[in-house]
Amino acid sequence: MFNFDLFWSAFAVLFVIIDPPGCAPIFATLTQGTSKLHQRVMAFKSVAVAAGILFVFAFFGEQIFHALGIDFHALRIAGGIMLFIIALQMVFEKRTEHRETRAEEALEAIDDPEDISVFPMGIPMIAGPGTIASLLLLMSDADGSIDVASIMAALTAVLLITLFSFLIAGFLIKLMGKTFTNVLTRVLGFLLAALAAQFVIDGVKGALGTFL
Repeated sequence: MFNFDLFWSAFAVLFVIIDPPGCAPIFATLTQGTSKLHQRVMAFKSVAVAAGILFVFAFFGEQIFHALGIDFHALRIAGGIMLFIIALQMVFEKRTEHRETRAEEALEAIDDPEDISVFPMGIPMIAGPGTIASLLLLMSDADGSIDVASIMAALTAVLLITLFSFLIAGFLIKLMGKTFTNVLTRVLGFLLAALAAQFVIDGVKGALGTFL
């Protein structure tokens, strides 16, 4: 039977980390002045690139970390700290600043400034370190194929919402307005901080349990 509790928990974590409403303005800025067709192509390609990376880490991340000798308790602690830093940036409006800076740097760095699907939209806007760490943490706690399917369904749902937000990026910015966007970012940041603290607590408990 489908695990709806895990689905909603994973959906909440991934939605906060990927932050489709926060990515949409950056996407709109990077594709400003281009054709509607080009914008649609970039939207689909950006999400496809990120999806490929995230699904690879979801199914093979454990083997990669085992090969590197990294314990999942350490991953929980490191991931929790990383997520907490992101949460602080969201609450104090630093995350949007960093994303805009990365977007400007990307336009200067790539040969074709119109192809922004791989960098910065695919990586690191969608499939960034925080997203990968969160996904690995969720998968490490999965118990059986039903849990895995629930997490994958949550990831797919968030990616589809991200794609939709890219496709209507221009309209979404006008609809939400700057004030609403700032309020939403702070609320999501607070929730993410609480989730990050729980990751660290679970990691510490697990690490201490191995020595007791």
